[in-house]
Amino acid sequence: MGKMELDKKQQALLRRLPGIDRLMEAAKSDPYFTDIPKSVLTDSARTVVEDVRSAILDGNDAISENSISETVLMEKIKARADAAMSLNLKRVVNATGVIVHTNLGRSLLAREAAENVLAAATRYSNLEYDLAEGRRGSRYTAVEDILCEISGAEAAMVVNNNAGAVLLCLDTIAKGRKVIISRGELVEIGGSFRIPDVMAKSGCILKEVGATNRTHLRDYESAIENDTGLLLKAHTSNYSIVGFTASVSLTELVALGAKYRLPVMEDLGSGAFIDFSRYGLAKEPTVKESVDAGVDVVTFSGDKLLGGPQAGIIVGKKDILDQIKKNPLTRALRIDKMTLAALESTMRLYRDEKKAVARIPTLRMMTRSMADITRQAEQLAAMLDDMGDNRMETEILHRSSKAGGGSLPLLDLPSACVAVRISGLSANAIEKKMRENSPPVIGRIEDDRFVMDLRCVQEDEPTLIQNAFTRLLKKAG
Repeated sequence: MGKMELDKKQQALLRRLPGIDRLMEAAKSDPYFTDIPKSVLTDSARTVVEDVRSAILDGNDAISENSISETVLMEKIKARADAAMSLNLKRVVNATGVIVHTNLGRSLLAREAAENVLAAATRYSNLEYDLAEGRRGSRYTAVEDILCEISGAEAAMVVNNNAGAVLLCLDTIAKGRKVIISRGELVEIGGSFRIPDVMAKSGCILKEVGATNRTHLRDYESAIENDTGLLLKAHTSNYSIVGFTASVSLTELVALGAKYRLPVMEDLGSGAFIDFSRYGLAKEPTVKESVDAGVDVVTFSGDKLLGGPQAGIIVGKKDILDQIKKNPLTRALRIDKMTLAALESTMRLYRDEKKAVARIPTLRMMTRSMADITRQAEQLAAMLDDMGDNRMETEILHRSSKAGGGSLPLLDLPSACVAVRISGLSANAIEKKMRENSPPVIGRIEDDRFVMDLRCVQEDEPTLIQNAFTRLLKKAG
């Protein structure tokens, strides 16, 4: 086809391409568009027409008279409008095997917490009203008592995340003064946020001591000077140093702080309230253990091993917490009523550890038995096999899950997976189609197979996975 002939074809297609006004008029008689806002319809029509026009000008051979008919374009406009009307934040099926998956929303809320959030969001509440006194109160009272009860601390407060909690505490306790911390504890958390950066932002002066793998009590003591304001310990929850190592215990650091009248703070990170070693898992320091060691301030996350909403929780000595609450930064970092509602309900479950493990999804998934996961994997494999499509081949694999969320980095949780191969489709293609499903099914690729770890798959979700594969195979033809 020569250049002149190609130009003629392009000109003919452009002349036949329906205009925006014509498509908008056609939409008026289509019931689908009854509840579609005019702005969405207009934008969808313009985008579709512009995309087709660009394809014509680029000489795309796939563009024909049939592909630019009003009927075809209206279907594309509907698809575009569907995408525009769907929520950006949507439910996904987590078949990755990572429990506290930061990219997929971290911890799931317990049913009790979700119900309390709904009540707080749709009804007025005593958020900052003292019902007993009939006057303005503090929003922290909603969770302070239960946090103190479970942790054993004298006082507590909550801000929007743990980085905020660390920033607020450092700014209050040691602004303009030196903060001593082991070099091996200068952790980096998700999104490239580092302890040294947070310390600098708070106005503190970093004083790192020891070596990456070994720090001794004498290193801390020799670094104490007149302008020292705080001894800081950061739990390395998202990595582990093994081999020739040495570190100072929290008890030793508290004793050193008492000797020199310096406050001691611990950034505990994950915020565990149960001893996972009782369930055959790796030992993780608990909040109560830190409080019992006599530390002045402990900070930790609400949406990691605690299994609640995103929050930065601060517990410790009352005199220091009172100072922190008065810091002007507190208002900038404060949490809303829905977070408070979710956190309070989550913490109340910890009054009975057995109930907490059974009802808090993060804890339940952490402690799931291999037999239960295998049962679910066998169920899913059978459901896929029962579809009777010879193109699809399933296999049950035994692999390991992860705690995730920067917690328990060395812990491998035995798990069961379902691996899928489909004739004519690569594993990458399957993964993409499953990700584009509604709801998306997020798994992983292994040995040219799409692999779904069942540890985090909820009881009602195997049917959703089966439906996703039904749609995938139907589209594959």
